[in-house]
Amino acid sequence: MKIAFGKPFVVLALLNVFFASSQQTLTQSNKPTYFATELETDPQVDGEIINDPLWQNIPAITDLVQIKPNYGEAVSERTEVRVAYTATTFYVAVVCYDKNAKGIVVSDSRRDADLNDEDSFLFIIDTYHDRQNGFLFGTNAQGMEYDAQIDNEGKGNNNANRQQGGVIGGTNLNWDATWKVRSQLGDYGWSAEFAIPFRSLRFAPGKDKTWGLNFQRNISKNTETAYWTSLPLGFDMKRLSLAGNLSGLNLRNPGNLKLIPYVLGQYVNDKSVSPNETDTHFDAGADIKYSVTPSLTLDLTYNTDFAQVEVDDQQVNLDRFNLFFPEKRAFFLENAGQFGVGSPGEVDLFFSRRIGIGEDGSLVPIIGGARLSGKVGQTNVGFLSMFTDDVVEADIEKNNFTVARVNHNFGGTRSSLGGILVNRAGLGEMDDDYNRVYAMDGKWGIGNKATINGFVAKSVTPGIENGDHAFKILGNYEWSGWNINAGYTEVGEGFNPEVGFLQRTAFRKPEFLVFKAHRFKNAGQMLEIRPHVSYRGYWNFDDQLITSFLHVDNHWVFKSGFEIHTGINFTTERVLEDFTISDVTVPVGNYENEELQLVITTNPNNALSFDTRTIIGGYFNGHQITNSGTAKYRVGDRFNSSLTFSHSDIQLDTGDLTALVGGLRLSYSFTPRIFIQSLIQRNNVSNITSVNARFGWLQNANTGLFVVFNVVKDDDLIDAVDNQTLSIKYTHRFDLLN
Repeated sequence: MKIAFGKPFVVLALLNVFFASSQQTLTQSNKPTYFATELETDPQVDGEIINDPLWQNIPAITDLVQIKPNYGEAVSERTEVRVAYTATTFYVAVVCYDKNAKGIVVSDSRRDADLNDEDSFLFIIDTYHDRQNGFLFGTNAQGMEYDAQIDNEGKGNNNANRQQGGVIGGTNLNWDATWKVRSQLGDYGWSAEFAIPFRSLRFAPGKDKTWGLNFQRNISKNTETAYWTSLPLGFDMKRLSLAGNLSGLNLRNPGNLKLIPYVLGQYVNDKSVSPNETDTHFDAGADIKYSVTPSLTLDLTYNTDFAQVEVDDQQVNLDRFNLFFPEKRAFFLENAGQFGVGSPGEVDLFFSRRIGIGEDGSLVPIIGGARLSGKVGQTNVGFLSMFTDDVVEADIEKNNFTVARVNHNFGGTRSSLGGILVNRAGLGEMDDDYNRVYAMDGKWGIGNKATINGFVAKSVTPGIENGDHAFKILGNYEWSGWNINAGYTEVGEGFNPEVGFLQRTAFRKPEFLVFKAHRFKNAGQMLEIRPHVSYRGYWNFDDQLITSFLHVDNHWVFKSGFEIHTGINFTTERVLEDFTISDVTVPVGNYENEELQLVITTNPNNALSFDTRTIIGGYFNGHQITNSGTAKYRVGDRFNSSLTFSHSDIQLDTGDLTALVGGLRLSYSFTPRIFIQSLIQRNNVSNITSVNARFGWLQNANTGLFVVFNVVKDDDLIDAVDNQTLSIKYTHRFDLLN
């Protein structure tokens, strides 16, 4: 092994010394504590709280504190929260009083719709009390269902490259548990009652257990957000290391065995192959979910299908590097954060879209597989093994994909240390058809305010013997509106994670960010400003600067929810080989440019809202004007629409290019569990128009009836794409062990 690969191991060794010698336990002195009430009988879950003697005899939490608009003040409307449990179910009841009950805003009834843009209530529970991971639940006055799995305190879904969110850590909205909520509206405001079976959660059983806990109430008329645990400026409820305590839990081991079969009928008409030939086929498969322990779950899948998943958003590549498309398939998204190691959207050591999706986006049949994930004590464990079939016409062999992950959380801290193995093994006749990646990662939490984290990785590919390493180290300070970080990433010239994602190969990258949010007390309608500066630079291994991006910006935030971001970017791009953007060639050269950036966001609580981003400035050997944004319009809580667009007018010395991508989303919710949605997209570079229409009748945990219609069509005469697919899928969950 090259000596250069040993440098990151020295870094991790030093971190390990820190773990052993200077671990800091997070202070508990200012954390509120609530004692849950154990019930002998289950309450009737109907949303009625005020007139229910059972709930009225349970002490209420009332002291929520605003984080905006009036930081540190008590919540403007009276709020009462109660927590109880039985042997099988966890209950939360809330009464959200409102002096203007007729003005309560309900903007969306669809499951997992964003609750920050309406009157809503959410709570988070840290069932392992590791202060890093948890489960988030929420609802609005119409009783919609919102749930998510939180990993790494909600960090990890975004990166500095402004790509679409990945699934490496952060907030996993595609985690869907089996639970129910009921709400009521009245002259007093509104109330809600949550019932969450313990078998839907992951936890350690025992007597007098303590969980982390926090509550959030959003009050639309004031653009107000309040929490039970007071948080420093810039944080949200996902910051579990600052959550309060829920004590007095006597938890048993619930049985949990689910069988989830599906049947599928599909009609395909591919006119690019034969205008009059159609194909109809039927299929079936099943998933099994079994809780080995309350904190460790085994998932088995056979003939895995994802017909109900929404299609990808269209993107146009206006640069030299790879585009990132996020994972949307539910099986791979559950516990996805446990398998995440790397730098999200830039260096993902495991990227589940490599399983079952070809290089050109075509589907590769998944024969089946297994996943074991959860916790053993304070150690996160994950094992995934999937088998895919061959595709003769695409020259794809059968493959096995295996991922093994261990990550230990050090109790009472925000620190962890772990490792991962990612392996692809070809099952065909080809010799040496495999690829492996080994990695270690660590996080050192320095009290509540700072962290140092990093990873080091090595790939093994037949024929590649040098430069097969990657590593990153990043220090971060975040407190009282400050967010300061600095880091360094290196990806060797031979590093090849075939079951991962690399935005670009072979680079050395320093980066930093200095960000400050300043909240005003008496500045009229101005709420806060957020001046910041960030930098990232990419060098190759010949010490040539390939890309640099210096961003200087300020966010002007108003109490109404209106925001303006005014920034300037200083960029450098070195092109070592000619490349093309559509049909326009960008020649070899070194290009230094400046660009102005303007972002406008209106109040998302309004029925009509929009956000736009405009960039004007130099682009390689010419200039660009790029406008992108989304306009949203809703009617009540049932009809929602959004129009997304991106228009780039690029004029280079070698030619001009106009790139336009548009997408229209329409949805109507008959009830929170019955909906119809459509996504219509078009771009003028590939000349592709696509339509994805979905009808869903959900039962629980994202099972039920799905009818999906897809159309993909382009304008090319030579290699025309023109196909229609109609899929009807029904999936049902059987609880075999309660």
